[in-house]
This record gives sequence, structure tokens and C-alpha cells, in this order.
Amino acid sequence: MYDIAVIGRGPAGVSAAINASIRNKSIVMFGKDSKKVISSPIIHNYPALPAIKGTSLSDQMFEHLKTTKAVLSDKHVTAIYSMGNSFTIQAEDEMIEAKTVILTVGVDFKKSIEGEDIFLGMGVSYCATCDAPLYKGKKVCVVGYNKESIEETKFLSEICDKVYYVPIIDEDFSFNDNVEIIKDIPLSFEGVKHANKLRLKNSLIEADGFFVLKDSYPIGTLVPGIEIDGAHVLVNRHMETNIKGLYAAGDVTGKPYQISKATGEGQMAALSAVEMLNKL
Repeated sequence: MYDIAVIGRGPAGVSAAINASIRNKSIVMFGKDSKKVISSPIIHNYPALPAIKGTSLSDQMFEHLKTTKAVLSDKHVTAIYSMGNSFTIQAEDEMIEAKTVILTVGVDFKKSIEGEDIFLGMGVSYCATCDAPLYKGKKVCVVGYNKESIEETKFLSEICDKVYYVPIIDEDFSFNDNVEIIKDIPLSFEGVKHANKLRLKNSLIEADGFFVLKDSYPIGTLVPGIEIDGAHVLVNRHMETNIKGLYAAGDVTGKPYQISKATGEGQMAALSAVEMLNKL
């Protein structure tokens, strides 16, 4: 069991991991480099590094992160469960345990598909690696918001009889013959106790299971019981959420969406987690 699990590898997550590592805590970190930082041509207001390119800052942060003993994983975290005195983190096909968790997942304003939360675990899944065996020889649909969804669709096509792929990205695709690409806008999942239809703007897909594959998921779905305000997690000055041992930092806690604010909050969250761990 790790002392701290950091979910997200943006500035807040990197700052949290560095500060927790200095205090000799074992850390597992999930995620990839921040797209927001990388895509910034020039960052003018980061102290001591005027007019630095986003790619350069991201590279320097990652080099600093590699000096720590944090265990890095690029697996998608699909659920975080509070077990009372610890947490269980579902990362695709793995279940990881940690005494505390720091959420630094950023904020995603993409609208969820209607019914996505209702049918989660009942025909709708966020993890093809985890749930593909349930649909062996059956018909499934993938709604792909990222490049990883392309590989997941290829994987599913080797297991399932038929795969519908609904791309929400502009990429080139090359799939097996049993994959049908449908370029349309997903609107809602339908079913009684189990999702069996995906209604799109101009069409309807009937399938045995549906996979929604994207980089981040609604916080309320990711962490059952967490208090949120819209797209943001509610925290106090110590970056504590309403769940004991669970902290949040960075854009996910609200505006301003600034790198300096994120790194400061990441440090505060790490210090708060360390203080709690030292009392155990």
C-alpha cells in the first residue's frame, strides 16, 4: 500500500509528488503530461521563468519528477473508493491501495452523454481492458474522445463480433472489417435496467455494451460521495475534501486556472496529506 496516490500529472500533481517525496512518503502517480501546459506557446507569468515555452516547462517539470521515487503509471483511473482508513484506486485492470489520495485531474467541461452516469456499470463502461471479456462474441460500441480509444477499439475488435466506433476526434483510422465507423454526435443512452441503445443526432446504435473512452471523467462518478460544485471539487484552505484522506489541487478546485496557483495548491495538498500520515 502506498502512502499517497496522486491522480493527474499536471503542475499540481508534479508539485504534490515532489513535496511528498521530500518527506519520504511512498507515492504512486497516475496520468500523463498536462496538455494544457504543453499547448501553451509562451507562459509569461511563471516566476523566475519569463516567456518560457509550455513544452519546455513541461519537460523541466517531468525531469524534476523523475528525481523522486514516485512510481509513475499512465493507466487511466476510472474509480476511487474510500475504504474508511484507506483508498482503493481502480486503474484499468489494476486495483491499487493508498492511505491518502490527491486529486489533480484538472477540469473537463465536455458534456457527458445523457444517461452515462445512470447506466455506468450497467452496459456503460469507462475501461475496455477491464470489461471487454464480458462482451466476447457480442456487439459493442466505443465513443472515443482520445487517441487511446483507437487502440482500445482494435483490442475490442479481436474479442467482439461487431464494434461500432464513434470518433469525437479527428484522426486516421484503420480497423478490422468488423469495425464500423459512425461519425455522428452522441446524445443519450437508452435502456431499462441496462443500456442497449445509444441515440445520436442522426442515427441510433443498438449494442450489448458501450465504452466511453476519454482522458477524464465526471468527478462525482470518479469518486463516489465527493462534494462538488459544478465541475469543481469543494476544498478548504488545507486542500481537504469532505472525504477524510482525500485532497484536491489545481484547476479541479476552481479558478483561476493558473500554473502558479496549481503548483502552490499541490504543495499544500501534499503537506496536508503528510501531516495526516504522520499522525497515523
